[in-house]
Amino acid sequence: MEQLIQTLGQQARQAARQLARAETAAKNRALEAIAQALLDGADEIIAANAQDLEAGKAVGLDAAMLDRLSIDSARIKAMAEGVRQIVALPDPVGAIDDMNYRPSGIQLGKMRVPIGVIGIIYESRPNVTVDAAALCLKSGNATILRGGSEAAHSNRALAGCIQSGLRKAGLPEAAVQVIPTTDREAVGAMLRARGLIDVIIPRGGKGLIERVASESLIPVIKHLDGNCHVYIDDTADVQKALKVAINAKTHRYGVCNAMETLLVAEGIAAEVLPALADAYLAKGVELRGCNRTRAILDGVAVKAATEDDWYTEYLAPILAIKVVDDLDMAIGHIEQYGSHHTDAIITEDYTRARRFLREVDSSSVMVNASTRFADGFEYGLGAEIGISTDKLHARGPVGLEGLTTQKWIVLGDGHIRS
Repeated sequence: MEQLIQTLGQQARQAARQLARAETAAKNRALEAIAQALLDGADEIIAANAQDLEAGKAVGLDAAMLDRLSIDSARIKAMAEGVRQIVALPDPVGAIDDMNYRPSGIQLGKMRVPIGVIGIIYESRPNVTVDAAALCLKSGNATILRGGSEAAHSNRALAGCIQSGLRKAGLPEAAVQVIPTTDREAVGAMLRARGLIDVIIPRGGKGLIERVASESLIPVIKHLDGNCHVYIDDTADVQKALKVAINAKTHRYGVCNAMETLLVAEGIAAEVLPALADAYLAKGVELRGCNRTRAILDGVAVKAATEDDWYTEYLAPILAIKVVDDLDMAIGHIEQYGSHHTDAIITEDYTRARRFLREVDSSSVMVNASTRFADGFEYGLGAEIGISTDKLHARGPVGLEGLTTQKWIVLGDGHIRS
């Protein structure tokens, strides 16, 4: 296994050097060819996916997992459209920022460049194969992909389309490589491939991400939890508060930017909580509240919240609710229990909004908006490889720019240091 990863890594490094100097037009031609290959190869992709679905049913995968695994003609069209959206995005590679003259006469700036070789470890969703390959290609990076065993046939079929597109554009096929084994030891070998892989990006369940974070000898871009909060301040516009708090929880449940804990200022709790509880219960959301919440909602089905509830990312129709004294208590709760993913305040007080933005230490902080906006597409990135809650090197939704780094450039004309 070590030898396999060494071979793939060496091939990827060679391909990365070629991609780093590839013109935007060549990368876009490859992406267009990949999009077309997906459409042309739809029957083969669906047939391969049927093998994965059959195997998944045989081992007892649940309905939600099978849905994530499934590929049909509509999803293939969506993949192809996603690739074409990346074609339309500006190429970050080679962009120069902050050029200025120093007193010595040299001109100094920063140039954006690819990271190099990116290893992506993911579960279930075979569309990640296409999304990751397209984003890495446009940003000038080679990538090594290790998908889950449950999607092995689908991933190989998709990889064939990707490499066909690379060939047609005259770019190296080794720019995108799918590890040809489902052996779990491949993950460990990737995490030890220092010097061959520059960054690891895990996408999947908490167990996978914890393993990658604890074992990797290579820098990791990740988020472990999406324990997101909405705080309704006592100056909030009630209608705004209702709209945002309902959307943040019920728009989709199994996503990392869904609200998991609702914080409500004591001064407005009696006004907004009954209406919110009615809306949540009508949508089948289980409520777990603090003592003050349960007192206000006396007679409503609200379970007593435990300490663990404040830490929990449910990814389900379950919501924890806490009544807090004020903004200070809300910020303190988020700092203690939050995951630094996405947190929002609903308020009409400009000063409090500014305090929340400044003091809440999360990758996305919002005022009067749903946490569901924390998404690469909504942020105008076109697509994302994931959302990072780390502070280095990228934070928040990671798109094309997040898959690059910068180097200093110096322009002179025979200048020497005196």
